Amino acid sequence: MKPKERCSARQFALQAVYQWQLTQAPSSEIFDQFSVDQDLSKTDIPYFKALVAGVISCCDMLDKQLAPYLSRKLTDVDKVDIAILRLAMFELTYREDVPHKVVLNEAIELAKNFATDESYKFVNGVLDKALRSLKLRAIK
Repeated sequence: MKPKERCSARQFALQAVYQWQLTQAPSSEIFDQFSVDQDLSKTDIPYFKALVAGVISCCDMLDKQLAPYLSRKLTDVDKVDIAILRLAMFELTYREDVPHKVVLNEAIELAKNFATDESYKFVNGVLDKALRSLKLRAIK
């Protein structure tokens, strides 16, 4: 596993999850489109697919996990922000091979690069509260 390839996988996964949120297209259709439209040569493709498929299949559970830590209703959260939060919560919950600090840092970077100017603060706050409250992993 190369960190840059994982970072690329997360960026594409964010875009794919966002697309799914808007279209509800099957993950296979989204994967096919990304393989044609994007240069995935420097991407951990299995990780990209695992993230997208995982978020889509666990979306309801991820939303239930996130809801207590949101300052507003889920439907009122920006679509990019919720895609980032779903992706991060999936990694925190199901990817024990990824340290929580990496997940938090990557989510913040995604928010800085793809969302509004203040989104990274919101994302950081929600994920920090979720980690501490749910004790998804020991805080190191």
